[in-house]
Amino acid sequence: MNMLYVDYMFSNEHINYLITYSFDFQNEELLSYYISFLRAISGKLNKNTVSLLVKIHGDEVVSFPLYVEAIRFAFHEENMVRTAVRAVALNVYHVGDDSVNRYISSVPHKDYFSNLISFFRKQSTDLSRLVSHKLLNPGADSTSTIMVAIDEIEDNLYYFSDIVSAGIPDVGRIITDSILMVLIFPLLLPSLRIAIDNDMQSGVVTSLYLLCCILKIIKIKDLANTIAAALFYPLEAFTKSSGGFHPEDILMQNDCNNSNFSLREVLLAYVTKGDDIQVLGSLSVLATLLQTKELDESMLDGLGILPQRKQHKKLLLQALVGECSGEDELFSSKSSLTRDSTGSDIDVYHKKIKDQYGVSFQSFDVEISPHVNRLQVIDTLVSLFCRSNISAETLWEGGWLLRQLLPYSESEFNSHHLELMNVSYKNCASALVEEVKGIWSDFVISVLCDEWRKCKRAMESSSPPKEPNCVLLLPHPHKLSLEDNTAKESSFAAGERMHELVKVFVLLHQLQLFTLGRALPEQPPIYPPGDLPANCRAQTSELEVSGPKAGTEISLGSAVPCRISFKSGKEHHFCFLAISLGTFGWLVLAEELPSQKSHGVVRAVAPLAGCNPRVDDKHSTWLHLRIRSSSLPFLDLAKSNDYRKMKAKGLVDGRWTLAFSDEESCKSALLMIVEEINFLSDEVHRRLKPLLNLETAIDLSSSHVSVPEDSSNRILPKSL
Repeated sequence: MNMLYVDYMFSNEHINYLITYSFDFQNEELLSYYISFLRAISGKLNKNTVSLLVKIHGDEVVSFPLYVEAIRFAFHEENMVRTAVRAVALNVYHVGDDSVNRYISSVPHKDYFSNLISFFRKQSTDLSRLVSHKLLNPGADSTSTIMVAIDEIEDNLYYFSDIVSAGIPDVGRIITDSILMVLIFPLLLPSLRIAIDNDMQSGVVTSLYLLCCILKIIKIKDLANTIAAALFYPLEAFTKSSGGFHPEDILMQNDCNNSNFSLREVLLAYVTKGDDIQVLGSLSVLATLLQTKELDESMLDGLGILPQRKQHKKLLLQALVGECSGEDELFSSKSSLTRDSTGSDIDVYHKKIKDQYGVSFQSFDVEISPHVNRLQVIDTLVSLFCRSNISAETLWEGGWLLRQLLPYSESEFNSHHLELMNVSYKNCASALVEEVKGIWSDFVISVLCDEWRKCKRAMESSSPPKEPNCVLLLPHPHKLSLEDNTAKESSFAAGERMHELVKVFVLLHQLQLFTLGRALPEQPPIYPPGDLPANCRAQTSELEVSGPKAGTEISLGSAVPCRISFKSGKEHHFCFLAISLGTFGWLVLAEELPSQKSHGVVRAVAPLAGCNPRVDDKHSTWLHLRIRSSSLPFLDLAKSNDYRKMKAKGLVDGRWTLAFSDEESCKSALLMIVEEINFLSDEVHRRLKPLLNLETAIDLSSSHVSVPEDSSNRILPKSL
């Protein structure tokens, strides 16, 4: 009954009359009802009902009011209206009627698709301005605004993808041509040479992000391969008559704007010489290209980023079907697809770029050598791992890409690569040794075990660690150096540096194992906990296995009496004790028990590591101690938001000032602290020794000697 009613309504001109009636659309409520009406009708469309809403002349549709009136509001300022119009259009495209498809692909209706791309271009330039503003004025508000803009950008691209998925060939070609002619060639590719002064590269950053999004979301083979083929062109081919996001601010910098460079080489130059954002953006483009299924393998091979497993697969197939070069190349360390197959496929798209899109360069006659280009990519990645001013997360992105290119062996690593990697690894290991003596020495092993698992998971994942939009959200400049010594007084800053260093070290260690053809163990190869020294304070204090806690009883043994004031005018008398237990340690203030002078009740506990003991310059009986947090708050997701808020206000460590009865007692307390800190640091260093020596680490990983993070957290006096 319902379908009969629909057919009856559609078979009369009532629907088209209502659709084309001249309503007063200044009335927003009326417009809302009207658009909802169009959307409801479009939901009933199929091959039978659509014929009742169009006018036919011969075999061709000459009028389709529902579609024409709907797309009039395609760029309305109200987002809900635009969304409804898109729903109407998609319902039309998915009907699958050939005559309707020809109608929407004909003049003037096909202009809708190019207008969509022009609208998207405006959104892209707006996004670039937002990124530029964020770089100048970092803050939560600017980040949230960019995230909203990112959502709109990606929604538009998914809409383009939905249109293409309807399978209308002419529409797919129109969208491809529009994206290339309106966005890619005149805007995004030329913008890769732009670097704004005052540490601003919003045009470059936004272009890299948009290239990634287009390749990831819009699944058109011709589009993907044309973009990839354009990367072999020199910058000059796209900058002769094109601006960019900020054409008035072009600045030659870092050799990345050399007009003789191909765009592919520009990406690699940003990796070796750019800042953290440029590196991450360029790596994201390379990773996205590598993952784009629509790209021909010969195109990936020409770019130098064809995964080795795909090379082996294709060469094996060539050998099996009797192609002469396949078997020889399969077992060669320099194996890659042949120049003929690679070059001919790329040449097809180069000819298309010239003939169809009018982009040419007279001196463009480049011999594309997959092997040379592949080595160039590997050279670039190795040089990246030798940089100390790039964040760990960005280096992990590079590590993932390297592992995709060389998943099985070191066959394409020459001695120079290995030497550079080894030097970088040793430098990082030396920095880690310094952290063993640092503020967060008690957390080094647990953080390292945790990051080892995360890094292994990231390196073995089928997708890169970061989404492309991260490049727009990074703070700038993001230059965390292993030698960065700023904010020494803040334990929180020191904790972040330690965490960053550990992440870099873990990556370099895993890459070393990987380039040697070794499988990565589930846990880092470290020594198990050692035995406690005889008569150590942890034993003589009768410490509980879980460590000292407020309210628990403890043997005072070598404790030193002291006074401390937590509030002005209120002084407390305590016994002070420093205790280390394996890789952990505490500062303890205990209140002596009246009935048993040799024992006391714990009243306050603080971390031993990072306490930085110092005798007062003017009062030789006063001992100053820094009291840092008992945890790394930025590693706790539940506390991360609170940490960011506290960090914005400025984090300050706590302080204890202990007053002793005489100078000798103060000195005794100081020596006790130093001794226990040394015990703790020595144990951490002992356990890490295998990691600091690559050959030992390989032996241990082969024998499965490793201790998970939770084991390193157990406090068992008799076995530590």
